[in-house]
Amino acid sequence: MAVVDAGEARGYRPSATMPFAAEFRRQASRRRTQLALGFMVLLPLIILIAFQFDSGGDDDNGRNEFSSLVELATSGGLNFTLFSIFVSASFLLVVVVALFCGDTVASEASWGSLRYLLAIPVPRARLLTVKLVVALAYSGLALLLLAGTALAAGTLRYGWSPLRSTVAAELEPTEGLLRLLAVLGYLAVVLLVVAGLAFLLSVTTDAALGAVGGAVLLWILSSILDQITALGALRDFLPTHFSTAWLGLLSTPVQTDDVVRGCISAISYATLFWGLAFWRFTRKDITS
Repeated sequence: MAVVDAGEARGYRPSATMPFAAEFRRQASRRRTQLALGFMVLLPLIILIAFQFDSGGDDDNGRNEFSSLVELATSGGLNFTLFSIFVSASFLLVVVVALFCGDTVASEASWGSLRYLLAIPVPRARLLTVKLVVALAYSGLALLLLAGTALAAGTLRYGWSPLRSTVAAELEPTEGLLRLLAVLGYLAVVLLVVAGLAFLLSVTTDAALGAVGGAVLLWILSSILDQITALGALRDFLPTHFSTAWLGLLSTPVQTDDVVRGCISAISYATLFWGLAFWRFTRKDITS
């Protein structure tokens, strides 16, 4: 005979509340999700169209370096994908990850629906876990859509050619594809810092825009501080210090020292931020 705890409804199981699939579908129906993912598909196409208007005669006034990158981008699908990642990694992807992870809890609070979710009742830790996993899933999907669309569009337009970059020798297409997958994997790990910071701000404030904007601004601030050489070794502890270490994955031979340090730094920061988010939310008075 089943034993029912005092005050607990018969058949109630905390682990059965707020299923992942239901939350995933719910977030998929939101306009911000559709627009963010749609833009990830649209951006490579916009870049592709923009390249068709290149006259080839605008190399003055310090534009030679960028022009050389454009020439590499139009030399094959893999190179076009690398260019799309390069122009998106420092800001666009940061904004998208901050949007998914910073909006997830704060928006519920701003709508006044958060307290109703907890009254179902959904355990607070489970609510946070499901929302975090769904936000990370959409962040990863956005990264894959950007790279996948760029690879498909670039290959159709420029062909399947070896991967070339300014930091490495020419790589055969198969090896080049593996290098790009490694770059995507590293970027996903680095962006966990943004995800953790945005999620922490999301459980701290009821303003979704504040959580998203705060995470982006703090990331930008860290990037600015990282450029100040007078800080010396202190820069190694900034979350953005190893954000461009993925370039080492394209070099010949592969440079992994900073990649390993970057992964350790990102995972440490993300774990700290997520831990603080759970600690804060489980002790917070929910009034909205």
